Amino acid sequence: MAQDVDIRHHISELVDLERSLREQLTAGEISTEEEHERLRSVEAELDQCWDLLRQRQALRDAGDDPGKATPRSESTVEGYLG
Repeated sequence: MAQDVDIRHHISELVDLERSLREQLTAGEISTEEEHERLRSVEAELDQCWDLLRQRQALRDAGDDPGKATPRSESTVEGYLG
């Protein structure tokens, strides 16, 4: 199972990709539709990573093994309210 530092590193990579997509759109290198589609995918993956980190912290806070945390599906994570 991934460690917190690995998850945070992946989050950083995804944020860089998000920035790159916006720059590519501004430079006219990709279409608005492509940017939106790819951004949606990146943002969903970011949400899943943040959710996994929160799960790991909750397990740690409860005195349990953070390694028991598992990535949740995009539909689960994206369906959260608030």
